[in-house]
Amino acid sequence: MTDENQTRIERDSMGEMEVPADVLYGASTQRAVENFPVSGRAMPDQLIRAYAMLKASCAVVNEKLGKLDAKRSAAIVEACNEIIDGLPAFGGLERHFPVDVFQTGSGTSTNMNANEVVANLVCVRHHQPIGSSKDSAWIEKGGVHPNDHVNMGQSSNDTFPTAMNVAAAIEIQDELLPSVSALAAALDEKATKWDRVVKIGRTHLQDATPIRLGQEFSGYAAQMRHAEERLHRSLHVLSELAIGGTAVGTGINTHKDFGPGVAAELGRRTGVHFREAMNHFEAQHTRDAAVGASANLRTIAVSLSKIAHDIRLLGSGPRCGVGELRLPAVQPGSSIMPGKVNPVICESVVQVCCQAVGNDTAITIGGFGGVGSLLDLNVAMPMIATNLLDTIKILTHACQILRTKVIEPLEADEARCNELIEGSLAMVTSLVPVIGYDKSAEIAKRAFAEGKTVRQLLLEDKVLSEAEINEHLDPFSMTEREG
Repeated sequence: MTDENQTRIERDSMGEMEVPADVLYGASTQRAVENFPVSGRAMPDQLIRAYAMLKASCAVVNEKLGKLDAKRSAAIVEACNEIIDGLPAFGGLERHFPVDVFQTGSGTSTNMNANEVVANLVCVRHHQPIGSSKDSAWIEKGGVHPNDHVNMGQSSNDTFPTAMNVAAAIEIQDELLPSVSALAAALDEKATKWDRVVKIGRTHLQDATPIRLGQEFSGYAAQMRHAEERLHRSLHVLSELAIGGTAVGTGINTHKDFGPGVAAELGRRTGVHFREAMNHFEAQHTRDAAVGASANLRTIAVSLSKIAHDIRLLGSGPRCGVGELRLPAVQPGSSIMPGKVNPVICESVVQVCCQAVGNDTAITIGGFGGVGSLLDLNVAMPMIATNLLDTIKILTHACQILRTKVIEPLEADEARCNELIEGSLAMVTSLVPVIGYDKSAEIAKRAFAEGKTVRQLLLEDKVLSEAEINEHLDPFSMTEREG
């Protein structure tokens, strides 16, 4: 050992490495730190916690299978629980899980990082120096070795795809799905509240026949209800785990009951119905599950972008825009124009949606044959996992701020809606069954040319009686089907 206040010497299969004295990782992790100084971004905390859940579950199952003694199993589970809690007594996760996102494509460096941290935590809790996890005397006394015990029955090639699926599934179930559901409920509430508010419809950004504001918002709510369904489909696919396949999917060096046992244990821990992969070769050689989940997230982002943009357009003004909605003012909009207020929350959400689509592109390319998926392993997994988790996180928060800062306090300007409807030339559409298309078109063109409303022109020309005009130009009736 060197000066313990600065560095220590650890060994791996390639020889000695100098490691900072107070970190919980070892030689393999230090090599990765030195090999991949790329982005300065470590793997997401959600993935690290999922890895800890996985390692704990593996220890429990290995004990049940008679592969690991109860003392070592308990020590591994205790260490994993400290990682799940965020390692508060050791300065947090970031110091001890420093490997860059852009590392070995299998995630081997992160798997070994987890193995080393777990083993060294066991050392600390048993009053052994950090770095003793490979000391033969300590191992003989019941110590925990990072490969032989923490990684028992596992490979980076089945643990990393398992951990990324577990992390994504937990975040979808516990964070994104509730946020989407809450947003859908808020939109449903507005749809009901504004069901009697009639406004002008717009197609091609041009005036169209009337529509109720509640009907528009029912469409937005339906988009989010479909988003819920997409997330449930993603959960079903992500809950199929690669664990038990080891190196290439054949399951070498592991028990046949290990994979299903670990999946069940992870399900007990998380509440997600995890299951062993139906085909381990698909589960490890590809990342189709992540690509598919990302595609669903991309679709949700597209839906959110539509909702956020429509609302900022309908709220444009306050005097020279559409102005049918009154958006809540959340912050000053300009450093030079006093009193200006901008749709900043909508703009934030739209930017999130752009990023989600970008993340999806990276994930999709990472799943390509010949790029990430090469013969018997995908080698773009850290990048895929990071982008997938990032998308889940930012969509979660986008749904939350759109709901709480826009949808819930949003107000309708009914007077403005009525004003625009009365002035719209598209109102003439309801006259087509009565006076014909050509006559209706002529009235619309004259109304526009003379700066009059359709109603004014009909009254002046005595095309119909006032009672008939009121009946056929009733905007609410135009928002419902006949019969």
